[in-house]
Amino acid sequence: MLEDDDFALFRDAVKGAKQIKQNTFVPKNTPKRKVSEVRELSEKADTLFYFSDEYEPLLTEENEKVRYRREDIDPYILKQLRRGDFHPELFLDLHGLTREQAKKELASLILACEREQVYCASIMTGYGTRALKYQIPRWLVQHPKVIALHQAPREWGGDAAILILVEQRDKDENFKR
Repeated sequence: MLEDDDFALFRDAVKGAKQIKQNTFVPKNTPKRKVSEVRELSEKADTLFYFSDEYEPLLTEENEKVRYRREDIDPYILKQLRRGDFHPELFLDLHGLTREQAKKELASLILACEREQVYCASIMTGYGTRALKYQIPRWLVQHPKVIALHQAPREWGGDAAILILVEQRDKDENFKR
């Protein structure tokens, strides 16, 4: 009984009201890209933009141990890298890869370091023909996120590996996005 009274009261209250026409916005079905496709495009863009084969940087090579630091970074950081004060959290093995594959893998590594907030990574170049061992530092110094690199100490691969330090965003910036 009470329900009937409520319905009657409602009908009396809305008597004479005009029915609103429903305008529904239907978005176009644009296919969303998969995360892997977006990542691949980003890596390809980094590879094409940052890693030039023609750029010849002024790298310090002392006893065939390659080292580099960005100008705005304290020189002491190279000594810390040489001594093994930094422990790499990500490792990239480039054995058996072509130059183009190695470029893509380097771009992936730097993106992964940024995404995972990894400061130090190790790149294993091996010896082989020394083509990658010679070229990889020349590519790395071109990337703005690489702040320093040094031939790895013995415990992290020695002459067959390079340690890199990757610039990290402030934690506050991560929360703003």
